[in-house]
Amino acid sequence: MPWLIAFKGKSGFSAKHTAEQVTKGVDGHGLTAIVTGPTSGIGLETARVLALRGVHVVMAARNVKAATKCKEDIIKGCPNATIDVMELDLSSLESVRNFANEYISKGLPLNILVCNAGVMALPFTLTKDGIESQFATNYLGHFHLTNLLLDTMKNTAKNCGKEGRIVIVSSELHKMTYKEGIMFDKLNDEKSYNSYLAYGQSKLANILHANELARRLKEEGADITVNSLHPGLIATNLSRHSSCMSVCLFGVIRHFQKNIPQGASTTCYLALNPKVKGVSGEYFVDNNVAKANRKARDAELAKKLWECGMELTKSK
Repeated sequence: MPWLIAFKGKSGFSAKHTAEQVTKGVDGHGLTAIVTGPTSGIGLETARVLALRGVHVVMAARNVKAATKCKEDIIKGCPNATIDVMELDLSSLESVRNFANEYISKGLPLNILVCNAGVMALPFTLTKDGIESQFATNYLGHFHLTNLLLDTMKNTAKNCGKEGRIVIVSSELHKMTYKEGIMFDKLNDEKSYNSYLAYGQSKLANILHANELARRLKEEGADITVNSLHPGLIATNLSRHSSCMSVCLFGVIRHFQKNIPQGASTTCYLALNPKVKGVSGEYFVDNNVAKANRKARDAELAKKLWECGMELTKSK
């Protein structure tokens, strides 16, 4: 597959490297990870490669039947894999709360949280919580999930002496959002809604969330890193609500299309590779640190979004 740009960066890896290649030689035994959106695309590949490296993977999925089938398929190729399936619908704050309560009740540790699940370019819809669906699923559900599991991650890092890692999948399309960046006053306004700009808004929110959480954890002295990433332009069912032409137009120009193992590589690199130990609050593209746009680096906007997230998830 040809590439316009595929030079190795400081990490020693490039856009061409796969998830298996960037985790080669890493021993994940003794670690536990949650992966959201694990039934297809880069989420499924992330779950597979983490399990291949010895990590106990919890597949957090809306469709438990599909996730169970994926689990069986992974185990066929990796008989020693340790995988559990739990139900999680990120568009429902009640489901997020139920998932977190169940996870905590099991007494499981949590070393790695991969916030991967997402939807793209949906027609305007509101969740049962009254939140625009892309913002709710891509950002708010993960925000709530992370907050509910943060104490578990802190305790795990302290008890096992290993750095916890939170990996948030964003997109270069964070640069294509509304003029305000985040339309706080019109989040759920159908008249102002544009399906692509709303997707960009949710992906911008992912980066702002990662940056603000990283800042807070550093300030607290917690041994947990938080980073966001762009996986690349990949043919997955994420864009099932978009026309072929629209997907092409909104693709990232400087890359040709990646395959799924390449698309999952940056996620797995951030989750497991020792080269990123201690690195937090960064945005990665193609397994290397990259520069998000100005709005994504706006600390005041990140704080405002945090306050908005707290208000929307209050008592949920």
